[in-house]
Amino acid sequence: MSELKNRHHIITALVENKAGVLARIAGLFARRGFNIYSLAVAPTHDPDISRFTIVVDVESAPLHQIVSQLDKLINVVEIKELDPTEALERELLLTTVNADSRSRSEIIQIVSALGGSIVDAGISHITVELAGTPDTIDTLEELLRSFGIVATQRTGRVALPKLRTENSFETGSRNFKVFN
Repeated sequence: MSELKNRHHIITALVENKAGVLARIAGLFARRGFNIYSLAVAPTHDPDISRFTIVVDVESAPLHQIVSQLDKLINVVEIKELDPTEALERELLLTTVNADSRSRSEIIQIVSALGGSIVDAGISHITVELAGTPDTIDTLEELLRSFGIVATQRTGRVALPKLRTENSFETGSRNFKVFN
């Protein structure tokens, strides 16, 4: 997994929330032969701006080239690379697993131990949800594989810079400063 972490870098881009922006960014990656490992996009607190979180495979192109090409797009407002050690990454997993009467309690224990929850249950299947780090998601998928995974959907990563403790503003007994 550490080899993948060295290959994959997180880029966040704030873009104008307009029709066609996703198509232009995807088209740029396709034309240049850049590989997208994961892509998540949604509006921000400002309805005119959306945040793209793109996990890129730097073996397909140098990171500076990817950032440079993105920066040329009209609707891109800001681009940042997030160092994985300085970022909070999360992903959402929904997966349906075979769960007969003998395995059901074991599956529930595994899911609970990793912070997940059961979101649907049928006679012979359980659908579970887990929001967590990509490594935690991978771990749950691996542990559930032996029961028989029927269907899986992962959102792709979302990420923000970590907050650092500094003398900026107070919340209770700690001071925080946001570094963007």
